Amino acid sequence: MKKAPLFLFLAALLPGAVSAHEAGDFIFRAGTATARPTEGSDNVLGLGSFDVSNNTQLGLTLSYLITDNIGVELLAATPFQHKVGLNALGTIAEVRHLPPTLMAQYYFGDKRDALRPYLGIGVNYTTFFDEKFNDTGSNAGLSNLSMKDSWGIAGQAGLDYLVNENWLINMSVWWMNIETDVDFDVAGGEHQSISTRLDPWVFMFSAGYRF
Repeated sequence: MKKAPLFLFLAALLPGAVSAHEAGDFIFRAGTATARPTEGSDNVLGLGSFDVSNNTQLGLTLSYLITDNIGVELLAATPFQHKVGLNALGTIAEVRHLPPTLMAQYYFGDKRDALRPYLGIGVNYTTFFDEKFNDTGSNAGLSNLSMKDSWGIAGQAGLDYLVNENWLINMSVWWMNIETDVDFDVAGGEHQSISTRLDPWVFMFSAGYRF
């Protein structure tokens, strides 16, 4: 008889032991989000392309299940901060951005499955702020840095695993099309506008709550 409670506990952890995502559910997830730009740009003052660092922030998502298999999701995060460099000079600037992204999603399997992989496609809006040259950039005669906000498509793949009726763990990855113009002035030279592509991969590991 003492084995019965242990059996029931183990059964509760098996896929199908709990009701998984279904129409009408909201799912809130929070965890680490790491943005890794795959940058490229026009030649900058004959010194090559911009180099943009990775950054990790708090990532947040809120999903709503329209049906058992179709959902929508909004991605948000605390502001990402990237260092911008040029090969010949090193790091010359820092910039912050926010990339809110709205996705339409398809969840595979059915509501009896605790393991639910999904794919999504949607649109990303990225706004840049706090763009500034550091001492290295300023000493090189660069000033008045600004970056144009961006609209682009986004793709997503993810995996939820329900550990009980309400709590889950999640792994997900996004690709975002982010293209911008980097504008700045050069002492004794012409104003510069450099076409730049960031197109980051964003990797998120999170815990979630379904309600």
